[in-house]
Amino acid sequence: MTKPSLPELLHAAVTAVGGTERPGQATMASAVAEAVDDNAHLLVQAGTGTGKSLGYLVPALAHGERVVVATATLALQRQLVERDLPRTVDALQPLLRRRPQFAMLKGRSNYLCLHRLHEGVPQEEEEGLFDQFEAAAPSSKLGQDLLRMRDWSDQTETGDRDDLTPGVSDRAWAQISVSSRECLGATKCAYGAECFAEMARERAKLADVVVTNHALLAIDAIEGAPVLPQHEVLIVDEAHELVSRVTGVATGELTPGQVNRAVRRAAKLVNEKAADALQTASEGFERVMELALPGRLEEVPEDLGYALMALRDAARTVISALGSTRDKSVQDEDAVRKQAMASVESIHSVAERITQGSEYDVVWYERHDRFGASVRVAPLSVSGLLREKLFADRSVVLTSATLKLGGDFNGVGASLGLAPEGTAGEDIPQWKGLDVGSPFDYPKQGILYVARHLGTPGREGSRTDMLDELADLVEAAGGRTLGLFSSMRAAQAAAEELRGRQDRPILLQGEETLGELIKNFAADPETCLFGTLSLWQGVDVPGSSCQLVVMDRIPFPRPDDPLMSARQKAVEEAGGNGFMAVAATHAALLMAQGAGRLVRATGDKGVVAVLDPRLANARYGSYLRASMPDFWYTTDRNQARRSLAAIDAAAKPAP
Repeated sequence: MTKPSLPELLHAAVTAVGGTERPGQATMASAVAEAVDDNAHLLVQAGTGTGKSLGYLVPALAHGERVVVATATLALQRQLVERDLPRTVDALQPLLRRRPQFAMLKGRSNYLCLHRLHEGVPQEEEEGLFDQFEAAAPSSKLGQDLLRMRDWSDQTETGDRDDLTPGVSDRAWAQISVSSRECLGATKCAYGAECFAEMARERAKLADVVVTNHALLAIDAIEGAPVLPQHEVLIVDEAHELVSRVTGVATGELTPGQVNRAVRRAAKLVNEKAADALQTASEGFERVMELALPGRLEEVPEDLGYALMALRDAARTVISALGSTRDKSVQDEDAVRKQAMASVESIHSVAERITQGSEYDVVWYERHDRFGASVRVAPLSVSGLLREKLFADRSVVLTSATLKLGGDFNGVGASLGLAPEGTAGEDIPQWKGLDVGSPFDYPKQGILYVARHLGTPGREGSRTDMLDELADLVEAAGGRTLGLFSSMRAAQAAAEELRGRQDRPILLQGEETLGELIKNFAADPETCLFGTLSLWQGVDVPGSSCQLVVMDRIPFPRPDDPLMSARQKAVEEAGGNGFMAVAATHAALLMAQGAGRLVRATGDKGVVAVLDPRLANARYGSYLRASMPDFWYTTDRNQARRSLAAIDAAAKPAP
């Protein structure tokens, strides 16, 4: 029997998921197949509606080697594992004459820990463990969640937190989960043979396709100990998110509360001298942090340096002592010691990293209303790490609806550690960029309106003219508005103002869970939804409920953001344009994502309104506009309002 062709396989898969074949999807599939066959790297921009999941899954499954697919969001992981992969595998099996297996793999703390569930949680003030189910009042929310999780533990086959519906708070989940550092290890644990995390790893070892998340991919790259099984092909979906997720994993943090917890956990397990030294170091650190003011620390202040060195040295002594002491009064000593060891090791590694003072790290103080001050350390850049760890020994395909910024892939490529496309040389990963377009007719389906007449937004102060413009646009659109704001304060002010001016429902992020807000927004066309960062990329509402997307201002990073400003300065010191490389690239990505909320299906029509005149007037405006979908462009406010009124009238049911 002849080997089936890629178009045949794609046709079978698209039919199975009830989709429509798109030219962009076919172009993408053949480019992915070519990259995988040549062991090469590919960046693919595939607009909304292209069907990019099948565009990479079909050639990957046809290739026959093991593939890891890493995504940023839970929604896409679910879609792949619950919908796309089962149907695709069913459709391709008769043609491939084999049945590819697939599995989901996440970090250990995402799985229920049977040891924690049955043996209890290490107690902080007393020796041994306590039963968290007895300790929590049954009538409390925590107590109810714990009882529900205990019932769930008897029914679940995966132990995966995301399979528990409705979900529970982080505090409740922490009672029945462990980090990889706290885990006893399958061979030492009484429940090792039935451990959910271990079973997920075993399934992944046998699977042809392993679906994971960016964070686990980062841990696999950074920590050196492989978490993911050996694989020949890596596909990174939602690749525009990768740099920020890897930065998050590579960021260390110390807070007085975290240090105090480590002191309490270790106190009963080491000699008095070691325990006292850690306690004293903890108190010294706490005194320094009481005076900490938010902002970047170009050099570590002397008092913080001394406090961190004392913490590092005391933690090192405790780690040595923890390994040798045996206290017979402690129940389930292995679990208690493992948790204490994890807490102290974490403090030691962050304190040592900051005191060593690498030129490639950025250190800053942060202050949180609820949790107080913290000191944080993050890599100035993750591009070197990604170039070295991501692109070695395998073919890598990175895809997203937004990878081409300002007209080319080099900006995103540089953030991933890639030299400009076509650069040759030893040890330089070779890659190709491909834009397969979108099935949507953006110039006919959407308008980009820039309110050129408004005042330039300042850092502080009310923007009365912007709020007037927003109210007029919402009125013309008959509701149907997704408001994307650069800060929570701006979103709250706009919601308050519009609720005072008119009686349409205005939903505000934070007043309900994100899922509920989006559901309610989609259900009623008159409703508006206002919010900040997660709405810029997390909303998929096709149809007439979302016909106006408003951005209050260009979403540049805050000037006082320690990491972004350090990155900008580093580019400038190397002779580059820091503003364009960091701030403008950050804004372009968000604006491309935000504008992408408008047109989600072939029948969608509407307006993206940017209430910041700099998009029309500033030199960098054309770069930002070139990163957004190719909508028809206008700065005429009357044109924008007339179009919205016409779209609103067309969407209303006939009387």
